[in-house]
Amino acid sequence: MPISAQSAETLALNALGWLVGNEELLPVFLGSTGTSEQDLRDRASEPELLGSVLEFLMLDDSWVVAFCDANSVPYELPGQARAVLSGGADVHWT
Repeated sequence: MPISAQSAETLALNALGWLVGNEELLPVFLGSTGTSEQDLRDRASEPELLGSVLEFLMLDDSWVVAFCDANSVPYELPGQARAVLSGGADVHWT
């Protein structure tokens, strides 16, 4: 059963909270996205920002595992949530 948009947003908000609490990864996320801490506060409910949080998380399998283990979430759920938040479009980095 596909994840709902509301569930995807909730998962992404949890990922954002996890990321903000991670002193090593938060600066990497902010630097790679050009997002400021104020942007995170102001835009936390926007699907675009939430999708970028999940896209960043999925750059490294160890980050996915750490987030999922910390939140008792199946490992495939962040990818499903990202797909929902991006409208189902695949992200192409090239």
